[in-house]
Amino acid sequence: MKLFLKGERCYTDKCAIEKRNVPPGQHGRSRKAKMVGYGVQLREKQKVKRTYGVLENQFRRYFEAADRQKGVTGELLLQFLERRLDNVVYRLGFATSRAQARQLVRHGHFLVNGKKVDIPSYSVRSGDTVTVRSGSAENPTIQHAMEEVKGRGIPEWLLFDSATTSGRISQLPTREQINLPVQEQLIVELYSK
Repeated sequence: MKLFLKGERCYTDKCAIEKRNVPPGQHGRSRKAKMVGYGVQLREKQKVKRTYGVLENQFRRYFEAADRQKGVTGELLLQFLERRLDNVVYRLGFATSRAQARQLVRHGHFLVNGKKVDIPSYSVRSGDTVTVRSGSAENPTIQHAMEEVKGRGIPEWLLFDSATTSGRISQLPTREQINLPVQEQLIVELYSK
């Protein structure tokens, strides 16, 4: 399945999934194992983990935090992942992929509410403003990504201001606004065993 890990390349015909949709290796074409139960649940969890670039321990902490809160655990888990600073930078269009967004955040190119934040897992809240630092506004990587995002679009829960190269979190994302083709209920079932 396409996880959009390679940035803009995943939107073109050069995408590996489009060109060659078989598992790697000499037995890739012939191997068709039917997945049931645990395998399906594990595949969903791995899909979400790899999409957001989160390791197992951190993902488990996100799940436990979502489980402690009132509400639907699966939706809260996706909400926690969407609120990560590297994901917000990617969604605002300052980077072409989440991995690139993570690197740009680590290098200190962004301000949250006027303060420099270089932690990719920083959780933004409703009303926060994410701005490109004044020295980084002319960065060719960020400029290129902003040109590419015009075709991708920005989610409804984010407000983008091109004049100041900043974005504001207008509200926390709902499940309908998170356009990720996963069944979060399977992840909840996996961790509930």
